[in-house]
Amino acid sequence: MGCKHSAPVSETESNSKEYGPIRDIVGGDAASKSYPLVGPEAIMKKKTHGTYIKPVQSKLRYGCDFKTADNICNHNRHLAEHFGYFTSGPRRRAFNKAVKEAKAKNKSITFFDSNTGLPLFTAPRGRSWDSFLNESSKHGWPSFRDAEVNWENVRCLRKGEAVSIHGTHLGHNLPDSSGNRYCINLVSIAGNPDGIDDTKEIMLYTDSAN
Repeated sequence: MGCKHSAPVSETESNSKEYGPIRDIVGGDAASKSYPLVGPEAIMKKKTHGTYIKPVQSKLRYGCDFKTADNICNHNRHLAEHFGYFTSGPRRRAFNKAVKEAKAKNKSITFFDSNTGLPLFTAPRGRSWDSFLNESSKHGWPSFRDAEVNWENVRCLRKGEAVSIHGTHLGHNLPDSSGNRYCINLVSIAGNPDGIDDTKEIMLYTDSAN
C-alpha cells in the first residue's frame, strides 16, 4: 500500500503575511509560562516547496549557503548541518563579526527565519554572551534557552522537533539538567528580517545582553 500524502497547503494558508489562518492551527499560547509550546504536526504539512511555500532567501546571513539551508529548512525533519558548522568555513568570520559587534554594544542579536524573515530567537537573554557561546560551542550548534525563544513564531512538536509556525525545520529540543535546550541549525535562522533579501542590511540588535 502506498503512502497517502496530504494535499499541499495553499499560499494563502501559509504565506508569512497571512498570520490569521496559520495562527489558528499552531496551538499553544505565546503568553504561557509553560515551555516549550507544543504545536500540531499540521504545521509541517506538505506545501508547495517541501514544508514551506518556496525556497529559503537567496542571500542568507552568517555565510550560510543556500543549498544546505533549503534542504534542512524545507526538505528535512531529522537531519542537521554538521557539528560545528556555525563556527567553520565562511561562517566563522561572519558569525564572529556579528557577535563581536553585539558584545561591543552590550546588545543581544535577533535571529530570523531563513524562509519568512520573522524573528525566532534573541540571544543572549538572562545570561552572558560567554555563557551562550560556550554552551553552543560545546554542543556544536547554536543552543537557546526558553527565554531566548520568540514563542509567537516557534513551536515544538511532540517528539521534540523545533519548527517555525510556517513550516521551517529549526532543530530539536534536547533538555539537560538546566532545562529545555533548543539545539538549532544556523542555516535555519540566518534570514533577513521580514524577508528583505539583502545581506548588507545592518544587524538588528535588541535589549542588553545581560
